[in-house]
Amino acid sequence: MLARVTATSDADAPAEEEPETGPHRRCIMTREVQPKERMLRFVLGPGREIVPDITGKLPGRGMWLSARGDVLETALSRGAFMRAARGQVTFPSDLRARIEDGLRGRVRDLLGLARRAGQAVSGWQAAREWLQAGRAGLLVQAADGSLAERARFGGRDLPAVTPLTAAELGVVFGRDHAVHVVVAPGRLAEAIRVEAERLAGFAGTPPVNA
Repeated sequence: MLARVTATSDADAPAEEEPETGPHRRCIMTREVQPKERMLRFVLGPGREIVPDITGKLPGRGMWLSARGDVLETALSRGAFMRAARGQVTFPSDLRARIEDGLRGRVRDLLGLARRAGQAVSGWQAAREWLQAGRAGLLVQAADGSLAERARFGGRDLPAVTPLTAAELGVVFGRDHAVHVVVAPGRLAEAIRVEAERLAGFAGTPPVNA
């Protein structure tokens, strides 16, 4: 679908281009500066289509947005991408769904890496053993799991996120479903937490705790 929108006020005028260097980026809609790993990057495709760059590695100059669904909707309706790209752009009608799917995929990939590296376990018994042994850095629980069961599992002092369903977690760990996953402290745990929080912010469903 072709986006044909125009700026509506002086505040929407194009800002001077900023170099893509350093750990922070500025949102093209809100103008807020945030750590780049907590934002969403977009690039222009060959036909000037807007392409979400979930991993932040695609070639081309990035256009950065705060990782919130309402910010995306406002950016689309007020022509923020057109201003940032300095010309007409196109975007798919299912752009929001593509972003959510990409963020979920990113969480699955990182959990898979953690599992293969021996840094994550699933299942009540195994996860509880890690929890009790002080080996837990992050608690990942099924978004559709019972609230009572989540509370009974424990780990209230740990960062906890609920980015995936029990079935999606089960696929990562080679089982029908998984409700409780514990990830060891370290870079993978932090990366999973950041991606889960990006997904929660974008989908409008905050994680259990931060």
